[in-house]
Amino acid sequence: MPTNLAIDDKLINEARTIGGHRTKKAVVTEALEEYIQRRKQIEVLQLFNAIDYDPEYDYKEQRKKK
Repeated sequence: MPTNLAIDDKLINEARTIGGHRTKKAVVTEALEEYIQRRKQIEVLQLFNAIDYDPEYDYKEQRKKK
């Protein structure tokens, strides 16, 4: 899907240098992948302390049944 974006050339060139990319497309693709990965990590982290566990649950009892 061809897309035209006005992205600061200075930023693109710096990202190319740091990332060792040969093309602008490679820079933008990796940046989007990292952005998506980071957002998914944030969603997972928000689940911590959001789940209520049954205080009566005894995991040691489950081990004995084997």
